[in-house]
Amino acid sequence: MQASMRPHIKPHNPRFSSGPCAKRPGWTPEILQDALLGRSHRSKPGKAKLSLAIEKTREILGIPDNYKIGIVPASDTGAVEMALWSLLGERGVDVLAWESFGKGWVGDILNQLKLNNVRVLEADYGEIVDLNSVNCDNDVVFTWNGTTSGVRVPDANWIDAERKGLTICDATSAAFAMDLSWDKLDCTTFSWQKVMGGEAQHGIIVLSPRAVERLESYTPSWPMPKIFRLTKGGKLIEGIFKGATINTPSMLAVEDYLDTLAWAETLGGLDGLMKRSNANAEAISNWVKQSSWIDFLVADEGLRSNTSVCLKIKDPEVVALSQDEQQALVKKLVALLDAEGVAYDIGAYRDAPAGLRIWAGATVETDDLVALFPWLNWAFDEIKKELKN
Repeated sequence: MQASMRPHIKPHNPRFSSGPCAKRPGWTPEILQDALLGRSHRSKPGKAKLSLAIEKTREILGIPDNYKIGIVPASDTGAVEMALWSLLGERGVDVLAWESFGKGWVGDILNQLKLNNVRVLEADYGEIVDLNSVNCDNDVVFTWNGTTSGVRVPDANWIDAERKGLTICDATSAAFAMDLSWDKLDCTTFSWQKVMGGEAQHGIIVLSPRAVERLESYTPSWPMPKIFRLTKGGKLIEGIFKGATINTPSMLAVEDYLDTLAWAETLGGLDGLMKRSNANAEAISNWVKQSSWIDFLVADEGLRSNTSVCLKIKDPEVVALSQDEQQALVKKLVALLDAEGVAYDIGAYRDAPAGLRIWAGATVETDDLVALFPWLNWAFDEIKKELKN
């Protein structure tokens, strides 16, 4: 195979990190000039901004009017923990895991909440569990899109419409890029630092009427930290879902999120966002098909993410190396791309198999990906030279 020549055209924006993700095209710090700084988030204009963020989220994602949307602390992780601590324990739990964050929720449920009636369904990176074996009379905890494995659920058909349990869905790298089936989701969490490229810090929790009913009819046996409390006196704290956040939010981050929501509206909302993500994923797929050294971590095309695209090296000489040696080689490749200023933060997640993870969400420009591919080929050839020496 002929070695690749060093390319000359670089991506305009080399930020392909899977979180925090690239800012939307055209973003500048000046868009934050109307942020409500030095004012209380509980003031009338403060609540108005938070309320607007909630309602614009509802409009763009098509969240039903009778679902509650709240801005909560600590990004998606905080929102998931709030859901687990507040909702679980009333009945048995099926928890699904096929990547690191799903495995983290398994650990929390078993080791922190110490629930007994738990069924763990696990799959290796690049695979998914048997969704038809899920018991929807239990509460079901799952990720819609595995950020660190690139595996997403193909649809929500496996979720029983007449289920007795609640579905608790970590959708952080799916929201705004995939069409979530709200009628099958009872508690959904995400953050705006992924597909929307917003500033990290805050999470969003979405509750169906069934989830609200659980909150108002069931009290967990464990002490509840204030930061997780969604009820008071057996009733939902409605203010949380109208902009009265539990703790002080960053109004700078909120202003940034409002900007991304306005940008999404110019694209046509969710359809436009999904179109951009799908185009990016398709560009990566076309490159992989032509490559002799890289392949998708996820073999089943129907399960591949259109946001966190995870790749593995298939070159026989590299595959023959030990896992530690493969990890070291990938680190060199990633460092070379970083030094050239063409791609930042694209190494696979630390617990995942050695490989690359390229973010393809809506804030990434397809032209930047197309410019990146020759650099990936060149960098791999450079690393292979070192391997042969």
